[in-house]
Amino acid sequence: MLQGVEALALEVILLHPEYHKVLGDPERYLVQEYFPEMGESNPFLHMAMHLSLEEQLSIDQPQGIAAQFDRLSKTLGSRHDASHAAIECLAEMLWRAQRDGTAPDGEAYLRCLRAKHAKP
Repeated sequence: MLQGVEALALEVILLHPEYHKVLGDPERYLVQEYFPEMGESNPFLHMAMHLSLEEQLSIDQPQGIAAQFDRLSKTLGSRHDASHAAIECLAEMLWRAQRDGTAPDGEAYLRCLRAKHAKP
């Protein structure tokens, strides 16, 4: 029986049938380049972001993310849609921190989630 992160990873995999082929042959796809500007999403990064978000929700870190995420889920009508919206905020926060050479800004992350809640 799967537990912890294994069970969570399985949930994420099941939510993304479009990645099953990739997961069936990871060696082939690990070396593939993905071009987001051309609409190509890196499936490994995408699923890792789902797992990161779920970990944040489980410990409510940054503080308040669980409540913001619940509101966003209700606004968007789907937990999975809310996950994708939150992942966009997470990616932006990480990109800014890397670009600026600073720590990730949890408050900016929460502001981004609130903004997505305000305009679905």
